[in-house]
Amino acid sequence: MDLRRMFRDTFGSDPALAAKAPGRVNLIGEHTDYNDGYVLPVAIQYHTTVVAGPRSDRRIHLVSVDFKQDVSLRLEQSIAKSADRPWSNYEKGVLVEFQKMGIPLRGANLLIQGNVPIGAGLSSSASVEMAMATAWRALQSVAISDTDMIRLCQRAENEFVGMKCGIMDQFISCMGKDGHALFLDCRSLEYEWIPFPSDAYSVVILNTKKMRELTGSEYNTRRSQCEEGVHELRSFLPNIRALRDVSVGDFETYGKTLSNSVRKRCEHVVKENQRVLDFKDALKTGKQELLGRLLLESHESLRDLYEVSCNELDALVDIAMHTDGVIGARMTGAGFGGCAIAVVAKGKEKQLEANVLSEYPARTGIQPEVYVSSPSQGATVERFA
Repeated sequence: MDLRRMFRDTFGSDPALAAKAPGRVNLIGEHTDYNDGYVLPVAIQYHTTVVAGPRSDRRIHLVSVDFKQDVSLRLEQSIAKSADRPWSNYEKGVLVEFQKMGIPLRGANLLIQGNVPIGAGLSSSASVEMAMATAWRALQSVAISDTDMIRLCQRAENEFVGMKCGIMDQFISCMGKDGHALFLDCRSLEYEWIPFPSDAYSVVILNTKKMRELTGSEYNTRRSQCEEGVHELRSFLPNIRALRDVSVGDFETYGKTLSNSVRKRCEHVVKENQRVLDFKDALKTGKQELLGRLLLESHESLRDLYEVSCNELDALVDIAMHTDGVIGARMTGAGFGGCAIAVVAKGKEKQLEANVLSEYPARTGIQPEVYVSSPSQGATVERFA
């Protein structure tokens, strides 16, 4: 798809630049980010592109290629959420956050197109936000660091869109690196690129094709349960700020004092944080058996303790784990649909795809999708002459 030509045909002028930002899969570390914990995602080879050009007035014209819709607004007026064009709220949220910085903004034409599957748990929203922010920073020559832009995009989703996500999705969309996973401390934002042995393994993404049904209320309930657990555990551990401060040993000692549902949510987060640390070390040292065991333990914990899996995700993980060459598998993303991932020995990807395409529809009546992706680069800008 020639987006530069489409931009000219749409707006009657040439674009100045194109910004691209990827979606992500999280290898391990689920529902730990908003508990100040650890995550280990990779950027994927599916992305959102924003092609941008300046205007002489203060109008913003957004055109979505995928939704075949457009939105026009004036910067002099308050930017409001759109009920009939909800796709535009991610872009609008980014604009609102730039406005809050007090930077005089100029008008622009923006053409948006993406191929990150929507509702699959691959962070299509963060991909849109980061592509928009990256384009806007370059087009408007805004002096803002990558870390501040990551936080800006998170605020756009938290405050304007209304989804209280952690910072992982925006961080990896910005900071991803070819051939590497990214270990991130979600409290300090300290990070480390961990080489991913792409010569030995592939990351295979298995899409249930069941739209995620984790509603805001369910997601926020789990966050509240984690916060309740921290509050109660402070009776024994007065210095903790979040669940990331609770060791596995401390939880085994004091977690029994919590109510059943709160205990289960907290147990998942505490042990998942340790699994991320162990997985990082196993990647560095090539401990294949440990990698696989940690992935499966993560899935079982999300299914049984955090209770965010579903029959479709469980079926994909089961099919994967019974396929030759699969090192490990688990659900990824918020849950209740979306995707599972499998780490697969190089050369065995087609066997897994064949098994999933034949067995999953027989179990669920749904036709899945399978994607193979190497760890990829984060947000980039291409300027046109």
